[in-house]
Amino acid sequence: MTKLSVNLNKFALLRNARGTDFPNLIKMARRTIAAGAHGITVHPRPDQRHIKYSDVYDISGLLSEHPAVELNIEGNPIPRFLEVVRDVKPSQCTLVPDTPGQLTSDHGWDLQQDGQRLVPIIRELQAAGIRVSVFMDSDLGQINVAKEIGTDRIELYTEPYARVFGTDSQEEVYDRFCSAAVHAQRIGLGVNAGHDLNLENLRLFLSIPGILEVSIGHAIVVESFDYGFEETIQRYLDIIKETSDG
Repeated sequence: MTKLSVNLNKFALLRNARGTDFPNLIKMARRTIAAGAHGITVHPRPDQRHIKYSDVYDISGLLSEHPAVELNIEGNPIPRFLEVVRDVKPSQCTLVPDTPGQLTSDHGWDLQQDGQRLVPIIRELQAAGIRVSVFMDSDLGQINVAKEIGTDRIELYTEPYARVFGTDSQEEVYDRFCSAAVHAQRIGLGVNAGHDLNLENLRLFLSIPGILEVSIGHAIVVESFDYGFEETIQRYLDIIKETSDG
């Protein structure tokens, strides 16, 4: 069954906007766990404009009380990021090709260019017992390189799918993502997905077989204005269960 990992970055962004501890990130993490989410995702950026490195340690400490809930730390593998990952030893580390000051993650790795640089990082993290995923576009050639450099999983960058959902281009883009996921699985890679997935477009996306995890944050915060936080998470879990049950 697909797992839901809730990204807490937007709650951290709201907190930092006022320079206070409201909303409290640990409280939101506890609510996330109590609502039934399978994991928590955090993405510390170099400028720490939302998740701070100290938050990663705090959330990791909380999850030590909940071993069934996975921690996924995602980000660009700069030295400070890797130092935190080594200390925390999350269930999964997702490597993302962010640049300093980038508004949000908006493309996957060009592994033809960067793949060999990632090899020793992947090996080190795996040796520490951390599952490694790399953030990827739905490009079969690039996915082949992901297999060659030894990652455990890929995370498909789904904003192109979300952008055309409900338009005439939906079927074409959906088919491209389906082909990418099936190809990745065929060559032995696990497949995660994330970016702009929401309650409207998730059901169709999960008709792609074998998606192991979806990481969702921004949409959950926005949809919580309509349904409340816990109810929103439950709606995602219902979609996951229904699609898993066929």
